[in-house]
Amino acid sequence: MQSVAEAVTRLEALATAEPLALLASRFVAAGHELALVGGPVRDAFLGRPVNDLDLATSAHPDDIVRIIRPLADAHWEIGRAFGTIGARLGEHTVEITTYRADAYSADSRKPEVAFGDTLEGDLVRRDFTMNAMALRLPDLTLVDPAGGLDDLFARRLMTPGSPDDSFGDDPLRMMRAARFVAQLDVQVDPRVLDSMQRMRERLSIVSAERIRDELLKLLATPRPRRGLELLVDVGLAELVIPEVPALRLEVDEHAHHKDVYEHSLTVLQQAIELEQTRAPGSPPDMVLRLAALLHDIGKPATKRVEAQGAVTFHHHDVVGAKLARKRLTALRLDKDTVVAVSRLVELHLRFFGYSDAPWTDSGVRRYVRDADTLLERLHILTRADVTTRNPRKAARLRGAYDELERRIAVLAEQEELQSIRPDLDGEQIMALLSLRPGPVVGEAYRFLLEQRLDEGPLGAAEAERRLHQWYASRGD
Repeated sequence: MQSVAEAVTRLEALATAEPLALLASRFVAAGHELALVGGPVRDAFLGRPVNDLDLATSAHPDDIVRIIRPLADAHWEIGRAFGTIGARLGEHTVEITTYRADAYSADSRKPEVAFGDTLEGDLVRRDFTMNAMALRLPDLTLVDPAGGLDDLFARRLMTPGSPDDSFGDDPLRMMRAARFVAQLDVQVDPRVLDSMQRMRERLSIVSAERIRDELLKLLATPRPRRGLELLVDVGLAELVIPEVPALRLEVDEHAHHKDVYEHSLTVLQQAIELEQTRAPGSPPDMVLRLAALLHDIGKPATKRVEAQGAVTFHHHDVVGAKLARKRLTALRLDKDTVVAVSRLVELHLRFFGYSDAPWTDSGVRRYVRDADTLLERLHILTRADVTTRNPRKAARLRGAYDELERRIAVLAEQEELQSIRPDLDGEQIMALLSLRPGPVVGEAYRFLLEQRLDEGPLGAAEAERRLHQWYASRGD
């Protein structure tokens, strides 16, 4: 957190430089107000980078377009219905929105857009006080009608007005609270917490797409755990991703298994740290993070208490993959993401046991083939899945996986493992066996692929000999 003086200096420098100085002069000359609002003002006080330039104005969309068109390299009107016009001015991207006074009706899935008259009226309808601050341009007056600066310095998440009114206007703000808890390391005001618990069912009117986007924003933060815990504690997770709170299995009196919920949150955080270590500066890998969060969701359905009280979760990987596919589809994630996450969930147990009985080269090849393009993510997920507090066991598993990755690298160098193919392709198989395209060609291809995986490259002559031998044994 920066001091007020430091933050004001940053804001003044930002507001008096291009493009804000130019925009402010043009809007004022046209008889309209303009203010830097929300996140940029908040982040200046937090000492965070100010990347997005969000502006609010008394001008309506037609007027906004008329003012910025001569100045912008490009502008877009995709948000016009909500009063938002975007523009690119040199290296800067800005979004300029007409003062708003939106609200949800009792059963609407989208806000009813209404334009407001004043900056103060716009600010007090925003989600949280720390986002309800603005800097008027060009006179550089800080406008803070809801006491956002005090809440920001107290690290307190509070709504400008009644939390019930705020969440009634836009129920998605309850999920946004979880993101800010994770992203900004703030504490939720008890009044907000109480309202979230009482009004959680209100989230059912929000579209799956908006809920999905907010969940992904939470998972994209460097440390999403506190936000996820908040969603679970207030009951929102049961509406959004119920498989996660279901992981809070009752720990038996003999502690025969871990708290799967706590384990999953730890795996998620460890996966994020490994992700950033192995690919510094890369954008958040949402496939990996979703897989880490959901990798054990098959456990509640497969939990069994065996003789002598042993607890098992047989086939929870397969069951979990099906559950992940169903949940992510319901959240309207794209097909590629759904397929990739569910496949990682299905594969996450493959490694365990390797440390007791290292695989043959054939086993390593199959591991790589099954992971295919997800191999690097599977490396991270498998390593993150080790949460034991036993240092010797952790070291043994880490060493075993180091060895497996080393073997994969050696085989990859020798055999171009990432693109394993049989020694003969489909065209060659059909020519050698005088076949037309059909199921037998696919069977022959799979036979040769298995030979390749078991023994490595055979060479064309040996592959041809085995192909004829296999075909003859069929009696065709």
